Amino acid sequence: MNRIRLLSVIAAVAALTSLLAACGGSSDKSGESAQGVLEEATLQGIESGKVDLTVGLDAPGAEGGKVDTGLSGAFQGEGQGSLPQLDMTATAKGTYKGKPVDFDGGLILLPNSAYVQYEGTEYEVDPTTFAFVESTLKQAQREAGAETGAAGTAGCQEELGGVKVADLLEAGRNEGAADVGGTSTTKVSGTLNVSGAIDTLVEVAESPACRNQLAAAGPLPSQGEIEKAKGDVGDAVRKPQVSVYVGGDDIVRRIVADFTVEPKHGGKGPKRVAVELDLKLTGVNEEQQISAPENAKPLSRLFIKLGVNPIELLGLLQGEGGGQSVGELLEGLATKRGR
Repeated sequence: MNRIRLLSVIAAVAALTSLLAACGGSSDKSGESAQGVLEEATLQGIESGKVDLTVGLDAPGAEGGKVDTGLSGAFQGEGQGSLPQLDMTATAKGTYKGKPVDFDGGLILLPNSAYVQYEGTEYEVDPTTFAFVESTLKQAQREAGAETGAAGTAGCQEELGGVKVADLLEAGRNEGAADVGGTSTTKVSGTLNVSGAIDTLVEVAESPACRNQLAAAGPLPSQGEIEKAKGDVGDAVRKPQVSVYVGGDDIVRRIVADFTVEPKHGGKGPKRVAVELDLKLTGVNEEQQISAPENAKPLSRLFIKLGVNPIELLGLLQGEGGGQSVGELLEGLATKRGR
């Protein structure tokens, strides 16, 4: 996985965070069975909060590397049919194939404006571009909603909220109370059900409500490719452990997972990849203060700095990229910058 592909994954996670933001307590569960806690656990009812996601990848060898990625910040839902407010920062640091990986960027999204942060500098999206992007995103939501009977983002959130947490974990055990950002939760640990997790991701990605919004990152795999990947991943994953922290209101507040992937190939790629993931949700349904940065520069300066053609980006948003995805455009940008 190269540097830009890593950032594409972070962007995809950011997109899912914004979907959660469109959704609309602390009792003791330590005496309940692990299965009982998980059966009631949900991702529904989340309207605002702060997300803190870290993913660590460690692949020994010359063809591997060690990269730590992160996504953190606040989100605030604005109701059905509106884009959420966001203040997100993404990072990726480490090495890959002996080369340094060092990225620091962010996005602030407000009702009538947006700002991009890159390498410590904020850039303001001009009103014309913002209006175009906003209308394009809302059109995609309406098209998705036409297939599901719900607003696009809300419909996709319903798919995410409908995920059965109990299907993702096997041999669970209730480990009692645990604090997550000041909220009392119940910790349930066990073995990650790899097959169940893949099935859940596929079900969400293939739903009409989510498909249009996820396809912008690149072509979605075929059913045959999915089935093959499912078998390959299932055979390659070793020691998949996961812990789920469930609040008294049944909303999941934290997920921690670690496992090792041992690909079955004869190539030069890494023989083993250790993965550590930690996702926290704090301040759930509390009012989030998101404001515009001061002294932001015009976004056109960032386009010039990166050598990006803004017309090409806008064309991709309209689906006029000739089959090219945003992810593929980022790949091209990486090639330009590496020369």
